[in-house]
Amino acid sequence: MNLLRGIRDRLLYGIAVMLGVITLIFFLFNVLPGDPARMMLGQRADMASLESIRKELGLDRPLYLQYIRYINDLSPLSVYQLKNKGSYFYLDPSRSKALPVFTAHGGSALVLKKPWLGRSFQSRRPVGDMISEAFPNTMILALTAILIAFFIGTFLGTFSALHKDSWYDRISILVSAFGMSVPSFFAAILMAWLFAYKLGDITHLNITGNLYEIDDFGRGIHLSLKNLILPAITLGIRPLSVVVQLSRNSMLEVLNEDYIRTAYAKGLRKSRIIIVHALRNSLNPVITAISGWFASMLAGVVFIEYIFGWRGLGYMLVNALNFYDLPVVLGCVLTTSIIFVTVNISMDVLYAFLDPRIRK
Repeated sequence: MNLLRGIRDRLLYGIAVMLGVITLIFFLFNVLPGDPARMMLGQRADMASLESIRKELGLDRPLYLQYIRYINDLSPLSVYQLKNKGSYFYLDPSRSKALPVFTAHGGSALVLKKPWLGRSFQSRRPVGDMISEAFPNTMILALTAILIAFFIGTFLGTFSALHKDSWYDRISILVSAFGMSVPSFFAAILMAWLFAYKLGDITHLNITGNLYEIDDFGRGIHLSLKNLILPAITLGIRPLSVVVQLSRNSMLEVLNEDYIRTAYAKGLRKSRIIIVHALRNSLNPVITAISGWFASMLAGVVFIEYIFGWRGLGYMLVNALNFYDLPVVLGCVLTTSIIFVTVNISMDVLYAFLDPRIRK
C-alpha cells in the first residue's frame, strides 16, 4: 500500500508540475510584446485582416478565457458544446473524436477525447502531428548521445581508476572537469567549426543536416547517419564527463573491497577480477546518473539541434519562438515536461521497489 500511495502522490505531483509549467509559459508569452496575427500577415496588413485572424485564433477573447479553453482542449475529460458552432467551447469533430460521457440540457456535454494541442499559428497544422514527426529525431539523438557517454565514459573511467595518480589519470580528471563546465551551445559551435568546416575535407561531415535527406538527383529520401555523428558527440560531452568521474570513483571504491582482495588471493586473473567482479558492481551509480541525465539532456538539445540543423523538438521550439507560435511552444514544453516527470517518477518507483527503506 505504501508503494501504491507513493506512486499516486508522485503522479499527482507530476501533473501539478506540468500544469504549473504550462500556466507559466502561457501567461508569460501573452505578457511579452508581440502579435501572432501580425507575424502571420506581415507588417503591411490592414486592421480588418488582423482582427479577422485574431478572431479565428481566439485572440480577441479575454486572456483568462483563452487559458481556460487551452486547458479544456488539453484535458482528456473536457466540457464542450456539441451542437452550437458559435460557442467558444464548440468541439470540432474533425479535430478530435470525442466520446460523450454525460450530456446535459442545452447541448453541453462532458466528453472523453484525445488531448488537443491546437494548430500552429504559422502552418495551421495540428501541433500534435508536428510533434509526432519531430520527437523521434530528438529521441534518436538523445539515445545515441547517452550510449556514447555510457560506453566510452565507463571505459575511460575504469582505465583511469586502474592507473590511479598516473599522467593519464590527471589528464582525465582535468578534461572531464572541463567537459562538465562547457556550455552546450559553445561546444556545438566549436565542434561544427572544427570538424565540419576546418576539417571538412578530411571528415566529410556536414555543418547542418538531418537524419533523412532528399537526394540531389531526385531519387527520393535517403538515410544519412553521418549527420548524427557531430550532434550526438556534442550532446554526449557533458554526460560523458560525468560518467568518467563516477566510474573512476566507483571503481576505486570497489577495488578496495574485501571480496576483490580475496579474488586476488585465490589467484584469479586480473582481467577476470576487473570485468566480472569489479566492473559489474561499480556500474550502479553510473546507471543512476545516466537515467537522470537522459531527461536533463533535453535542455541542451535545443541549442544543439538548432546549430546543427537537426529537425527535432529543439529545432522546432526555436523556430516557434522566432515566429511567436504559442501553440507549438506550449506543445514542445509540455512534451519535454512529460519526459522529465515520467523519467523522475519511474526512477523514484524503481528505487522504492528495490530499496524497502524508501517505502517507509
